Amino acid sequence: MGSGEEHTMSKDRRLWTVCRAVWADHDGHRWVGRLAAIGIAAGMALAFFGLPPLDLHGPLYREGVMGPLCGGTRGLRAAMRGHAAEAWGYNPLSVILVAGAAAALVREGAGRISGRWLNLRVVRRWPLVVVGGLLLTALTARQQTQAELLRTIPGDESSAGLPLYLATAVLAVAIVTLRVVSGPRSRQSSSLTSPRPPRS
Repeated sequence: MGSGEEHTMSKDRRLWTVCRAVWADHDGHRWVGRLAAIGIAAGMALAFFGLPPLDLHGPLYREGVMGPLCGGTRGLRAAMRGHAAEAWGYNPLSVILVAGAAAALVREGAGRISGRWLNLRVVRRWPLVVVGGLLLTALTARQQTQAELLRTIPGDESSAGLPLYLATAVLAVAIVTLRVVSGPRSRQSSSLTSPRPPRS
């Protein structure tokens, strides 16, 4: 095989490459671990406290038009309780989100222990946009076929009530606020304590 053919094959492989996995000594996706932790905490709240006592449905829900997120709350609760088949029936996205959050937490823990992080670099965005749009359309059509199930409110779903969810929201806001406030102070204190370079 000549060098010209090898160059053509490598060029073809690059054309089909969408994302590239790279090991690095820094976390290139710091927001992923934090978002996954928040998502798992929200899922645990659903699993223990029950469904929120709020109407989260869209305006077309009562007209029988299902959106791609319909059934997501019940699906997340079922997935966090280990009922994968039930969760998939409500919304396949719920199973994917829980599995993705768990994988992100494993990545976070492995990175902090080993000091090596698995980062993904997006080489081409347009295939992701096209595939994402197709998957979203397919999910919307699939949820519409499950309209009878999604419009049925389970009778055994107990909720701990609005106060518990308000308390959880207040706690989350307090943690984020403390994080934001303490960040600049810690950076300022570290800059004050760091030795200054000698003057020439």
